[in-house]
Amino acid sequence: MRIIISPAKKMKTDNDSFTHSQLPQFLDKTSELLEHLKTLTYDELKNIWKASDNITAVNHERIQKMNLQKNLTPAILSYEGIQYQYMAPNVLEKEQYTYLEKHLRILSGFYGMLKPFDGVTPYRLEMQAKLKHATYPSVYAFWGDQLAKQILDETDTIINLASEEYSKTITKYNDQAQIIRCKFGELINGKVKEKGTMVKMARGEMVRFMAENQVQTPEKLKDFNHSDFAFSDDHSTESEYVFIKG
Repeated sequence: MRIIISPAKKMKTDNDSFTHSQLPQFLDKTSELLEHLKTLTYDELKNIWKASDNITAVNHERIQKMNLQKNLTPAILSYEGIQYQYMAPNVLEKEQYTYLEKHLRILSGFYGMLKPFDGVTPYRLEMQAKLKHATYPSVYAFWGDQLAKQILDETDTIINLASEEYSKTITKYNDQAQIIRCKFGELINGKVKEKGTMVKMARGEMVRFMAENQVQTPEKLKDFNHSDFAFSDDHSTESEYVFIKG
């Protein structure tokens, strides 16, 4: 079984908590991406990133100085988004880290796919971005089916806690694995409504729940009850597990 999650835009460098265990599997491809990004102008990068001048300036400088093999942070500690805050990786125990290293995969526009203790450096590149590349017009085109092939070689069961932007790098090419999407929402007028921040919080808590309980089968996900969520058999299907708050 594998769990897929999205990255976060905001990142940090943390060399004090833990050291990374290995370099990312697709580092050669990341190097190729980096070399291409270095050839682009400030304005071209700003358009790719769809960012403010302040954010563009910071990341433009990062691109010029980036070293993919030095001053690295374990991926699970590098991302600072809401999902990662609620995952609370800094307070997990050793057996929980071991579980996540085996089961968790972080999808990334820049790195492709990461294990929690792969060493990474802060970057900015979303999966849906355009690339201004003669061969690969987009990040999706750059990665193609490589990420799906890798994870489908590892497992036949995938728990999807990623956004559509990232998860479709797997789902688009799947013809063999059981993929279960977890949906978190509130019941409003008989319909399950998802809200962005709440969903990100719940996804992080689900990852932590799986690590704390060493979950090995999809059936055990139904016991998830963090933040007043409960599994709804009435709203769920074999491919989508629905958790309703309240």
